[in-house]
Amino acid sequence: MPVSPHRLFPFLAWLPRLTRENLRIDALAGLTVALVAIPQSLAYAQLAGLPPYFGLYAALIPTIVGALFGSSSQLSTGPVALTSLLTAASIAPLAATGSEQYVAYAISVALLSGLFQLLFGIMRLGVLMNLLSHPVLMGFVNAAAILITLSQVPALFGVSSPAKGHALIDTWHVLVHAAESHGYSVLFGLVAIALLVAFRRFAPRLPGVLITVALLTAASYFVDYAGNGGRVVGDIPRGLPALALPPFSLDAWIELLPASFVIAVISFMEAMSSAKIAAIKTARKWDENQELVGQGLAKMAAAFCQTMPVSGSFSRSALNLASGARTGVSSIVAALCVLLTLLFFTPLLKYLPLPVLAAIIVMALTNLINLRSLRNAWRASSDDAIAAVLTFAATIAFAPQIQNGIFAGMLVSLGLFIYRRMRPNMAIVEPAQLGREAPGDIAEALQGKLGIIRFDASLVFVNVSYFEGAVLQLERRHPGLRFVLVSASGINDLDASGVEMLASLHEGLRKNGIALLFSGIKPRVRSVLERTGLAERIGADNILPSDHVALTTLAKRAGSRPEGDPPG
Repeated sequence: MPVSPHRLFPFLAWLPRLTRENLRIDALAGLTVALVAIPQSLAYAQLAGLPPYFGLYAALIPTIVGALFGSSSQLSTGPVALTSLLTAASIAPLAATGSEQYVAYAISVALLSGLFQLLFGIMRLGVLMNLLSHPVLMGFVNAAAILITLSQVPALFGVSSPAKGHALIDTWHVLVHAAESHGYSVLFGLVAIALLVAFRRFAPRLPGVLITVALLTAASYFVDYAGNGGRVVGDIPRGLPALALPPFSLDAWIELLPASFVIAVISFMEAMSSAKIAAIKTARKWDENQELVGQGLAKMAAAFCQTMPVSGSFSRSALNLASGARTGVSSIVAALCVLLTLLFFTPLLKYLPLPVLAAIIVMALTNLINLRSLRNAWRASSDDAIAAVLTFAATIAFAPQIQNGIFAGMLVSLGLFIYRRMRPNMAIVEPAQLGREAPGDIAEALQGKLGIIRFDASLVFVNVSYFEGAVLQLERRHPGLRFVLVSASGINDLDASGVEMLASLHEGLRKNGIALLFSGIKPRVRSVLERTGLAERIGADNILPSDHVALTTLAKRAGSRPEGDPPG
């Protein structure tokens, strides 16, 4: 079967929309996003434990690749906070931050997580992303956001972190040694937070992040912040990143595989939320499998550019959408702005204080923290709440290896899902409780002779014993029982285990003089009964179209001899 050119090259779909007006709008949107992306990229590289300029490399070619091969025209690909934190958490136990080995591992994570996403997309497994439930994701994201905030406390205070491995311990160390804080660092960090809050609240249309960076970089230069003991970005190499094959180490790749899988899943969930919002607001089709291909290729491009993993940014995608971007040209323009920065403006970033980058990261977290989602999960379902809270707690407890938190959450969520499917909603109903379905005379005729079971789930291997146990319990509690009616309108499917259980149940009840009947069976379930011969064994008279017909029929049969007795 030939593959459509638009499937291989999704950017071909832009061509009909590349009018002069749309190009003008996309250029302005790209410039707007670049004003935010450049300082954010520097900050998120620092969060990943890499030199800040690695963020600029990640915002160049990977951004273009993500735009060309993804399906969302508004999704902005590049460095993001959550993926950066996961990268640092994955590598920190294996290599010293800032070392050559640490950088090599970061590049390997970019390649491996990209390969995961590319394979998922090619195999059209985007639907598997639904295995990560929203409550689990929210529990993880909220915990990760807290950990990110705590990880920036040393930079904000200008205090060296002991790097004990857990953010809570490191933060406690900083607070105990607060008297040793670097005054200029605290001042620059607090002023940066104040400016970012002010821009967000009073002038949201202005590029507040860029203006804050420009003002405080200038202030750092004039007060000689670096000369007074403050930490700055320092020299940034001019020019383009060197293209090279990612480093190969089989042992390292095996160690990094679990973390790379988590990054592939989590980062795509973040990108998917942005792409879905854009698709709804622009009324354009969005293909999750194509987006997996685009995000996977973008991460792999990052690896060949010798930089960190990237993902779809929620905040920059929202800005791209709000700016009216029509095609992926906006992302290409944003990347070209990053290119100009690398070629001509890197000297201007030399004196940028690191506490300012820490403040940018902390402020970005206000978009990630959403404790209300945990409360809503509790209101919706106790299972969802348990999964969310346990994921939150596990992520905090396992830090810095926070990927274990998401694994724990997924296992708990799937375990609860299976448990609920093992014990689905089921009710044992008396004829007198059926109201209009069983008027007084019918209910009276069937009282003590009929047991009714309503089962609201597919009857499959995980719950057949639960169903069988309920029927047998009903039989034991009502010695004079003559009929067991299964109100089957809620049963959507029946598997081989269900068929065997019903056949055994039918024979056992028949020997005890009790008839097993069904009402309201759906066509899919009836088809299974007929193909397996169980419908014939049960008897057409015992498979009735509705509860009302079943009750009326049984009321007429209630005066005859028991169903299991042989004729005299």
